[in-house]
Amino acid sequence: MPQLKTKETMAESLMVPELGSFSLILALLLCVILGTLPIIGASTNNVLWMSLARPLSAGVFVFVGLALAILAYAFVTDDFSVQFVAQHSNSLLPMRYKFTAVWGGHEGSFLLWTFMLTGWMVAVSIYSNSMPLDFSSRVLGILGMLCFSYLLFMLATSNPFDRVVPLPPADGADLNSALQDFGFIVHPPTLYMGYVGFSVVFAFAVAALLSGRLDSAWARWCRPWANISWAILTIGIALGSWWAYYELGWGGWWAWDPVENPPLITWLFGTALIHSLAVTEKRGVFKSWTIMLAILAFSGSLLGTFITRSGLLTSVHAFASDPSRGFFILGILAVAIGGSLILFAIRAPMLKSDFSFDLVSREIFLLVNNVILVVSAASVFLGTLFPMVYQAVTDDLISIGPPYFNLIFVPLMILLVIFVGIGPISRWKKTSVSFLIKQLTKVALASIAIGVALPLVILMEFSLPATIAMALAAWIVLGMVKDIANKTANKPDLITGLRSLSYSYYGMQAAHFGIALMVTGVALTSYFSTEKSVLLDAGQSIDVGSYVFTLEGSSQVRGPNYVGDEVAMSVTKADVPIATLLPQRRIYIATGTPSTEMAIDAGFLRDLFVTLGEQKESGAWSMTIYVKPFIRWIWLGAIFMAFGGSLAAADKRYRKLKKRAEDKALINAAEALQPVS
Repeated sequence: MPQLKTKETMAESLMVPELGSFSLILALLLCVILGTLPIIGASTNNVLWMSLARPLSAGVFVFVGLALAILAYAFVTDDFSVQFVAQHSNSLLPMRYKFTAVWGGHEGSFLLWTFMLTGWMVAVSIYSNSMPLDFSSRVLGILGMLCFSYLLFMLATSNPFDRVVPLPPADGADLNSALQDFGFIVHPPTLYMGYVGFSVVFAFAVAALLSGRLDSAWARWCRPWANISWAILTIGIALGSWWAYYELGWGGWWAWDPVENPPLITWLFGTALIHSLAVTEKRGVFKSWTIMLAILAFSGSLLGTFITRSGLLTSVHAFASDPSRGFFILGILAVAIGGSLILFAIRAPMLKSDFSFDLVSREIFLLVNNVILVVSAASVFLGTLFPMVYQAVTDDLISIGPPYFNLIFVPLMILLVIFVGIGPISRWKKTSVSFLIKQLTKVALASIAIGVALPLVILMEFSLPATIAMALAAWIVLGMVKDIANKTANKPDLITGLRSLSYSYYGMQAAHFGIALMVTGVALTSYFSTEKSVLLDAGQSIDVGSYVFTLEGSSQVRGPNYVGDEVAMSVTKADVPIATLLPQRRIYIATGTPSTEMAIDAGFLRDLFVTLGEQKESGAWSMTIYVKPFIRWIWLGAIFMAFGGSLAAADKRYRKLKKRAEDKALINAAEALQPVS
């Protein structure tokens, strides 16, 4: 039962949410200053105005953070006078979910999104000492403009502190049962942080266009931010995939949901971007291509925001059903992207490459990879947006499902993996075809042999698609080994050779190894998974693959805000006990919503997965049982990729930039203290 509030607590609740709105207004006003004065100062060489960028960024962060804290306070204190709290919480909701319910709906999720942006702004202000003041001021000013548009959107259409009038409800409607899970605690914040990180990259690109500073230096400044954003987004997408796998009960890890796709689009553009930045930094080429990819990656993040808030789709990810909100976001997208593209067109004559390269070179192989990634992103974009556009024009519903995406996306990824194995082996500027043939012939033959042998040895089955996938994974790994051997061949010993390689190089190899793991996991779990839908009574068994599942019995369970049934399933293999699985079927008290809690015995080489259905009048339970080989390798691959991106961002040359900037500042300060002769 909800607790009765005293007069004092009621009076307190009358004021606290309004402080949240006031904090957002103050942050909005600071963003107005941040988005104007530092940029004007950079154009007029006004040092004072440029110096305002860092403290203003900190101020915006503080006030938006205060608003987020106030909203969280409203949730944990069951302040149902706040409309957003009443819609997404309940007095019986466990405390951890009261806190995470802050981003359980449109208004709160957008506040979290904006807070993430302010966090990136502060990070840029702290770690931008290696950059000229005018450039860092432009970057922070552009981020301030973006933050202004988000805050204006919230205050105008989506204020999370709106009140319920005239009388608040006695209790809240409760948080969506699918969101009452650990995955919801970690997935949205991580995904948002990665998403919003590409706003920083976008700001760097626009600042470079504004300043006319389109040399290798800006690519060097931008590259760590792109790498770390990409790494975080990789983890965010992987967490979403993992959460969907165990929460939705279908045993899958990717469904081509229209709101799953924008993060993938952003990730594909971001992957192309981090490779293009590397070429721009090292070789001074692909400048225009790099700028365009930065704009496209940012566009992907805004696209995801528009889709979830447009009211044009029905999805577990969709936050809003008010199209006016979608049009507001569309306006932000049009201004930000349209303005940057116009600026890009004006500055295009300045984006000439300083170096040339042959048709067969590492530059070309990286360009081909980038083209494949962009085409892949475009195909996903088309499949995602076309049904929405078609419905808007004709009022008819159509759907584009997995067959389309798999038909287009999978061949492109196969082609991409082939070039992933070639690129690191090739040389900058010019590579002979005979050199590549000599380097890669044995790698190719060994990869084919491994692709044929491994599925037969591990799973005792043959599948041509799985064989192709395993051969591609081996192609990446053996190519890595060959490349490392080449780079350490002239060193006194292997250890010395390995120590001579940079963090950036190891980051690249870790990410590529992650791709190999992911390809292996996708192939083996897609073609060798076993699934059975059965009806079992107590004491009955079913064989699934090499495992025997036995229903031992059922019992009632009760949680803090739900009641339900739990079934005990024992699993054996060759009469050896393996695990006891306890799937549940719940009813949430506040809403009466049914929910299924899957039971999974996770392993490095396989998962045992049980989804509980309904109990029949006879007492038997319907359920679906899965055996998923190597599915964990998908997310393990994502971890390696994210680690690789982080390792590349931590390369010592970026730390040296900061150290040189600090040394220069100390020298300047010492000179300023010298007496004038």
